[in-house]
Amino acid sequence: MSDAPIYRDHHHLLHVIHEGGDRQPVTSVDEWLVRREHILANMQRVMGQHPGEERRVPLDVEVLEEETGDDWVRRKITYASEPGDRVPAYLLVPDDLEGPAAAMLCLHPTTTIGKAEPAGMGPRVSRQYARELAERGFVTLAPDYPGYGEYDIDPYAMGYASATMKGIWNHQRAIDVLQSLPEVDPERIGAVGHSLGGHNALFVAVFDERVRAVVTSCGFNSFFKYMEGDLSGWSHKGYMPRIINEYDADPSKMPFDFTEVLGAIVPRHVFINAPTGDANFELSGVIDCIEAATPVYELYDAADRLVAVHPECGHDFPPEVREQAWEFLERALR
Repeated sequence: MSDAPIYRDHHHLLHVIHEGGDRQPVTSVDEWLVRREHILANMQRVMGQHPGEERRVPLDVEVLEEETGDDWVRRKITYASEPGDRVPAYLLVPDDLEGPAAAMLCLHPTTTIGKAEPAGMGPRVSRQYARELAERGFVTLAPDYPGYGEYDIDPYAMGYASATMKGIWNHQRAIDVLQSLPEVDPERIGAVGHSLGGHNALFVAVFDERVRAVVTSCGFNSFFKYMEGDLSGWSHKGYMPRIINEYDADPSKMPFDFTEVLGAIVPRHVFINAPTGDANFELSGVIDCIEAATPVYELYDAADRLVAVHPECGHDFPPEVREQAWEFLERALR
Protein backbone atom coordinates (compact mmCIF):
# COMPACT_ATOMS: atom_id res chain seq x y z
CA MET A 1 0.00 0.00 0.00
CA SER A 2 2.70 2.52 0.98
CA ASP A 3 4.42 2.06 -2.41
CA ALA A 4 1.50 3.53 -4.37
CA PRO A 5 2.22 7.00 -5.77
CA ILE A 6 0.30 10.01 -4.47
CA TYR A 7 -1.78 11.77 -7.13
CA ARG A 8 -2.33 15.48 -6.64
CA ASP A 9 -4.68 15.66 -9.63
CA HIS A 10 -7.84 13.84 -8.55
CA HIS A 11 -9.96 15.10 -11.43
CA HIS A 12 -8.19 13.89 -14.57
CA LEU A 13 -8.21 10.15 -13.98
CA LEU A 14 -6.80 8.82 -17.23
CA HIS A 15 -3.18 9.03 -16.29
CA VAL A 16 -0.96 6.74 -14.26
CA ILE A 17 2.26 7.40 -12.36
CA HIS A 18 4.81 4.63 -12.80
CA GLU A 19 7.81 3.76 -10.65
CA GLY A 20 10.24 6.62 -10.68
CA GLY A 21 7.49 9.21 -10.99
CA ASP A 22 6.96 8.95 -14.74
CA ARG A 23 3.39 10.06 -15.60
CA GLN A 24 1.78 8.43 -18.63
CA PRO A 25 -1.70 8.69 -20.20
CA VAL A 26 -4.06 5.76 -19.71
CA THR A 27 -5.14 4.43 -23.10
CA SER A 28 -6.25 0.88 -22.27
CA VAL A 29 -8.21 -1.03 -19.66
CA ASP A 30 -5.02 -2.75 -18.48
CA GLU A 31 -3.39 0.62 -17.83
CA TRP A 32 -6.51 1.83 -16.03
CA LEU A 33 -6.40 -1.19 -13.73
CA VAL A 34 -2.96 -0.07 -12.55
CA ARG A 35 -4.40 3.37 -11.71
CA ARG A 36 -7.34 1.69 -10.01
CA GLU A 37 -4.99 -0.25 -7.73
CA HIS A 38 -3.35 3.05 -6.80
CA ILE A 39 -6.77 4.49 -5.93
CA LEU A 40 -7.55 1.59 -3.60
CA ALA A 41 -4.14 1.91 -1.97
CA ASN A 42 -4.60 5.64 -1.40
CA MET A 43 -8.07 5.12 0.04
CA GLN A 44 -6.47 2.73 2.53
CA ARG A 45 -3.95 5.39 3.51
CA VAL A 46 -6.93 7.24 4.96
CA MET A 47 -9.28 4.40 5.93
CA GLY A 48 -6.70 1.92 7.14
CA GLN A 49 -5.71 -1.43 5.73
CA HIS A 50 -8.48 -3.54 4.28
CA PRO A 51 -8.91 -6.67 6.42
CA GLY A 52 -7.42 -9.94 5.29
CA GLU A 53 -8.71 -13.45 5.58
CA GLU A 54 -7.62 -13.58 9.23
CA ARG A 55 -10.86 -11.76 10.10
CA ARG A 56 -13.12 -14.06 8.08
CA VAL A 57 -15.11 -16.49 10.23
CA PRO A 58 -18.18 -18.67 9.55
CA LEU A 59 -21.25 -16.41 9.21
CA ASP A 60 -23.27 -18.33 11.82
CA VAL A 61 -26.48 -16.47 10.90
CA GLU A 62 -29.01 -16.39 13.74
CA VAL A 63 -32.68 -15.44 13.29
CA LEU A 64 -33.93 -13.50 16.32
CA GLU A 65 -37.41 -12.44 15.17
CA GLU A 66 -39.67 -12.91 12.17
CA GLU A 67 -42.56 -10.76 10.93
CA THR A 68 -44.83 -11.27 7.94
CA GLY A 69 -45.72 -8.30 5.73
CA ASP A 70 -48.17 -8.06 2.86
CA ASP A 71 -45.88 -9.87 0.43
CA TRP A 72 -42.60 -10.39 2.25
CA VAL A 73 -41.09 -11.82 5.42
CA ARG A 74 -38.83 -9.61 7.54
CA ARG A 75 -36.32 -11.40 9.74
CA LYS A 76 -34.20 -9.75 12.39
CA ILE A 77 -30.85 -11.52 12.25
CA THR A 78 -27.26 -11.28 13.38
CA TYR A 79 -24.22 -12.58 11.53
CA ALA A 80 -20.59 -13.02 12.52
CA SER A 81 -18.35 -10.55 10.70
CA GLU A 82 -15.07 -11.42 12.41
CA PRO A 83 -13.87 -13.05 15.64
CA GLY A 84 -15.92 -11.79 18.58
CA ASP A 85 -18.23 -9.53 16.58
CA ARG A 86 -21.83 -9.98 15.40
CA VAL A 87 -23.66 -7.49 13.18
CA PRO A 88 -27.43 -6.92 13.63
CA ALA A 89 -29.44 -6.71 10.41
CA TYR A 90 -32.89 -7.03 8.88
CA LEU A 91 -33.38 -9.53 6.06
CA LEU A 92 -36.46 -9.14 3.85
CA VAL A 93 -37.46 -12.01 1.57
CA PRO A 94 -40.34 -11.58 -0.91
CA ASP A 95 -43.13 -14.13 -0.99
CA ASP A 96 -43.62 -16.47 -3.94
CA LEU A 97 -40.19 -16.20 -5.53
CA GLU A 98 -40.03 -18.35 -8.66
CA GLY A 99 -36.28 -18.83 -8.44
CA PRO A 100 -33.12 -17.21 -7.11
CA ALA A 101 -33.71 -13.44 -7.13
CA ALA A 102 -31.58 -10.34 -7.37
CA ALA A 103 -30.55 -8.98 -3.98
CA MET A 104 -29.73 -5.55 -2.57
CA LEU A 105 -27.54 -4.54 0.33
CA CYS A 106 -29.47 -1.60 1.84
CA LEU A 107 -27.35 0.80 3.89
CA HIS A 108 -29.08 3.21 6.23
CA PRO A 109 -28.62 6.98 6.52
CA THR A 110 -27.63 8.83 9.68
CA THR A 111 -30.42 7.85 12.07
CA THR A 112 -30.39 6.47 15.59
CA ILE A 113 -32.61 3.54 14.54
CA GLY A 114 -30.09 2.41 11.94
CA LYS A 115 -31.18 -0.65 9.96
CA ALA A 116 -34.83 -0.27 11.01
CA GLU A 117 -35.32 2.76 8.77
CA PRO A 118 -34.60 1.12 5.38
CA ALA A 119 -36.38 -2.02 6.63
CA GLY A 120 -39.63 -0.04 6.76
CA MET A 121 -39.90 0.65 10.49
CA GLY A 122 -39.06 4.36 10.63
CA PRO A 123 -41.15 7.49 10.08
CA ARG A 124 -39.59 8.61 6.78
CA VAL A 125 -41.07 6.75 3.81
CA SER A 126 -38.35 8.06 1.50
CA ARG A 127 -35.77 6.04 3.46
CA GLN A 128 -37.61 2.69 3.45
CA TYR A 129 -35.82 1.32 0.41
CA ALA A 130 -35.23 -2.22 1.74
CA ARG A 131 -38.98 -2.63 2.14
CA GLU A 132 -39.78 -1.02 -1.22
CA LEU A 133 -37.29 -3.21 -3.06
CA ALA A 134 -38.59 -6.35 -1.34
CA GLU A 135 -42.05 -5.40 -2.61
CA ARG A 136 -40.55 -5.36 -6.12
CA GLY A 137 -39.10 -8.85 -5.78
CA PHE A 138 -35.58 -8.18 -4.48
CA VAL A 139 -34.16 -9.97 -1.46
CA THR A 140 -32.84 -7.16 0.76
CA LEU A 141 -30.46 -7.00 3.70
CA ALA A 142 -30.09 -3.92 5.91
CA PRO A 143 -27.27 -4.08 8.52
CA ASP A 144 -26.42 -1.55 11.23
CA TYR A 145 -23.36 0.66 10.74
CA PRO A 146 -21.03 0.92 13.77
CA GLY A 147 -22.58 3.11 16.44
CA TYR A 148 -26.14 2.98 15.07
CA GLY A 149 -29.25 0.95 15.83
CA GLU A 150 -28.33 -1.99 18.01
CA TYR A 151 -24.67 -2.09 17.04
CA ASP A 152 -22.66 -0.40 19.78
CA ILE A 153 -19.04 -1.29 19.08
CA ASP A 154 -15.69 0.50 19.04
CA PRO A 155 -13.95 -0.30 15.74
CA TYR A 156 -10.73 1.33 16.98
CA ALA A 157 -10.49 -1.10 19.90
CA MET A 158 -10.80 -3.85 17.28
CA GLY A 159 -7.73 -2.60 15.43
CA TYR A 160 -9.38 -0.49 12.72
CA ALA A 161 -8.10 2.93 11.68
CA SER A 162 -11.61 4.09 10.74
CA ALA A 163 -15.24 3.23 11.26
CA THR A 164 -15.48 3.49 7.47
CA MET A 165 -13.23 0.46 6.93
CA LYS A 166 -15.04 -1.52 9.62
CA GLY A 167 -18.25 -0.72 7.78
CA ILE A 168 -16.76 -1.87 4.48
CA TRP A 169 -15.75 -5.20 6.01
CA ASN A 170 -19.15 -5.72 7.65
CA HIS A 171 -20.89 -4.89 4.39
CA GLN A 172 -18.73 -7.37 2.51
CA ARG A 173 -19.71 -10.02 5.03
CA ALA A 174 -23.34 -8.99 4.44
CA ILE A 175 -22.79 -9.83 0.77
CA ASP A 176 -21.50 -13.22 1.97
CA VAL A 177 -24.80 -13.63 3.82
CA LEU A 178 -26.81 -12.81 0.71
CA GLN A 179 -24.77 -15.20 -1.42
CA SER A 180 -25.35 -17.96 1.11
CA LEU A 181 -29.15 -17.78 0.72
CA PRO A 182 -30.95 -20.16 -1.65
CA GLU A 183 -33.36 -17.34 -2.50
CA VAL A 184 -30.54 -15.19 -3.95
CA ASP A 185 -28.80 -15.31 -7.33
CA PRO A 186 -25.18 -14.73 -6.20
CA GLU A 187 -24.33 -13.01 -9.50
CA ARG A 188 -27.06 -10.34 -9.16
CA ILE A 189 -26.27 -8.26 -6.08
CA GLY A 190 -26.29 -4.49 -5.73
CA ALA A 191 -26.03 -1.86 -3.00
CA VAL A 192 -28.18 1.17 -2.20
CA GLY A 193 -28.01 3.89 0.42
CA HIS A 194 -28.95 7.44 1.25
CA SER A 195 -26.56 9.97 2.83
CA LEU A 196 -24.33 7.90 5.19
CA GLY A 197 -25.57 4.85 3.30
CA GLY A 198 -25.00 6.62 -0.01
CA HIS A 199 -21.26 6.86 0.43
CA ASN A 200 -21.01 3.51 2.20
CA ALA A 201 -22.64 1.87 -0.85
CA LEU A 202 -19.90 3.37 -3.02
CA PHE A 203 -17.14 2.33 -0.62
CA VAL A 204 -18.17 -1.32 -0.47
CA ALA A 205 -18.54 -1.41 -4.26
CA VAL A 206 -14.97 -0.16 -4.67
CA PHE A 207 -13.57 -2.95 -2.50
CA ASP A 208 -15.97 -5.73 -3.57
CA GLU A 209 -16.65 -6.33 -7.24
CA ARG A 210 -19.54 -8.66 -6.39
CA VAL A 211 -21.56 -5.44 -6.12
CA ARG A 212 -22.81 -5.22 -9.68
CA ALA A 213 -24.89 -2.04 -9.36
CA VAL A 214 -25.04 0.91 -6.95
CA VAL A 215 -27.73 3.46 -6.15
CA THR A 216 -26.24 6.34 -4.17
CA SER A 217 -28.57 9.07 -2.92
CA CYS A 218 -27.20 12.32 -1.47
CA GLY A 219 -24.00 10.46 -0.68
CA PHE A 220 -20.98 12.41 -1.92
CA ASN A 221 -19.35 15.24 -3.75
CA SER A 222 -15.76 16.30 -4.34
CA PHE A 223 -13.86 16.95 -1.13
CA PHE A 224 -12.96 20.39 -2.53
CA LYS A 225 -16.68 21.29 -2.69
CA TYR A 226 -17.75 19.60 0.55
CA MET A 227 -18.66 22.37 3.02
CA GLU A 228 -16.41 24.73 1.03
CA GLY A 229 -13.45 22.42 1.57
CA ASP A 230 -13.81 21.93 5.33
CA LEU A 231 -13.45 18.17 5.82
CA SER A 232 -13.96 18.14 9.58
CA GLY A 233 -17.32 16.44 9.04
CA TRP A 234 -15.49 13.48 7.49
CA SER A 235 -12.85 13.24 10.20
CA HIS A 236 -14.70 12.30 13.40
CA LYS A 237 -14.66 8.77 14.82
CA GLY A 238 -17.75 7.78 12.85
CA TYR A 239 -15.74 8.15 9.65
CA MET A 240 -11.99 8.57 9.08
CA PRO A 241 -9.98 10.35 11.83
CA ARG A 242 -6.81 10.30 9.74
CA ILE A 243 -8.40 12.99 7.56
CA ILE A 244 -7.67 15.50 10.32
CA ASN A 245 -4.88 13.72 12.20
CA GLU A 246 -2.68 13.17 9.14
CA TYR A 247 -4.15 15.36 6.38
CA ASP A 248 -5.30 18.44 8.35
CA ALA A 249 -8.86 18.11 6.95
CA ASP A 250 -7.44 19.75 3.83
CA PRO A 251 -8.70 18.51 0.42
CA SER A 252 -5.42 19.46 -1.26
CA LYS A 253 -3.55 17.06 1.05
CA MET A 254 -5.94 14.09 0.66
CA PRO A 255 -4.62 10.99 -1.12
CA PHE A 256 -8.02 10.34 -2.77
CA ASP A 257 -11.26 12.05 -3.68
CA PHE A 258 -14.74 10.90 -4.68
CA THR A 259 -13.83 11.51 -8.32
CA GLU A 260 -11.61 8.44 -7.95
CA VAL A 261 -14.10 6.50 -5.81
CA LEU A 262 -16.61 6.80 -8.64
CA GLY A 263 -14.00 5.92 -11.23
CA ALA A 264 -12.91 2.81 -9.32
CA ILE A 265 -16.40 1.29 -9.72
CA VAL A 266 -16.30 1.44 -13.54
CA PRO A 267 -17.64 -0.40 -15.57
CA ARG A 268 -20.40 -1.39 -13.14
CA HIS A 269 -23.76 0.37 -13.03
CA VAL A 270 -24.14 3.49 -10.84
CA PHE A 271 -27.28 5.59 -10.34
CA ILE A 272 -26.77 8.93 -8.58
CA ASN A 273 -29.48 10.99 -6.90
CA ALA A 274 -27.97 14.47 -6.41
CA PRO A 275 -30.64 17.08 -5.64
CA THR A 276 -30.18 20.71 -6.59
CA GLY A 277 -30.69 21.87 -3.00
CA ASP A 278 -28.65 19.33 -1.05
CA ALA A 279 -26.92 21.36 1.67
CA ASN A 280 -24.70 18.41 2.66
CA PHE A 281 -23.30 17.61 -0.77
CA GLU A 282 -23.36 20.69 -2.99
CA LEU A 283 -24.38 19.80 -6.55
CA SER A 284 -21.47 21.21 -8.54
CA GLY A 285 -19.11 18.97 -6.54
CA VAL A 286 -21.16 15.93 -7.57
CA ILE A 287 -21.00 17.03 -11.21
CA ASP A 288 -17.22 17.36 -10.86
CA CYS A 289 -17.07 13.69 -9.85
CA ILE A 290 -19.34 12.58 -12.69
CA GLU A 291 -17.27 14.53 -15.23
CA ALA A 292 -14.08 12.95 -13.88
CA ALA A 293 -15.44 9.38 -14.02
CA THR A 294 -17.13 9.66 -17.43
CA PRO A 295 -13.92 9.20 -19.48
CA VAL A 296 -13.23 5.97 -17.58
CA TYR A 297 -16.72 4.71 -18.45
CA GLU A 298 -16.04 5.69 -22.06
CA LEU A 299 -12.77 3.73 -21.97
CA TYR A 300 -14.90 0.66 -21.23
CA ASP A 301 -17.57 1.69 -23.78
CA ALA A 302 -20.03 1.75 -20.87
CA ALA A 303 -21.08 5.39 -20.59
CA ASP A 304 -24.75 4.38 -20.37
CA ARG A 305 -24.08 2.64 -17.05
CA LEU A 306 -23.55 5.95 -15.22
CA VAL A 307 -26.84 7.78 -14.64
CA ALA A 308 -27.42 10.90 -12.56
CA VAL A 309 -30.61 12.80 -11.77
CA HIS A 310 -30.98 16.16 -10.05
CA PRO A 311 -34.43 16.67 -8.52
CA GLU A 312 -35.33 20.11 -7.22
CA CYS A 313 -35.33 19.33 -3.50
CA GLY A 314 -33.01 19.22 -0.51
CA HIS A 315 -31.20 16.26 1.08
CA ASP A 316 -33.91 13.75 0.15
CA PHE A 317 -34.72 10.69 -1.95
CA PRO A 318 -38.10 11.61 -3.48
CA PRO A 319 -40.59 9.03 -4.78
CA GLU A 320 -40.17 9.77 -8.48
CA VAL A 321 -36.40 9.37 -8.17
CA ARG A 322 -36.73 6.14 -6.22
CA GLU A 323 -38.95 4.80 -9.01
CA GLN A 324 -36.26 5.69 -11.57
CA ALA A 325 -33.61 4.08 -9.39
CA TRP A 326 -35.55 0.82 -8.94
CA GLU A 327 -36.16 0.59 -12.70
CA PHE A 328 -32.43 1.18 -13.21
CA LEU A 329 -31.65 -1.71 -10.85
CA GLU A 330 -34.13 -4.01 -12.56
CA ARG A 331 -32.34 -3.38 -15.87
CA ALA A 332 -28.85 -3.61 -14.42
CA LEU A 333 -29.47 -6.82 -12.45
CA ARG A 334 -31.95 -8.59 -14.74
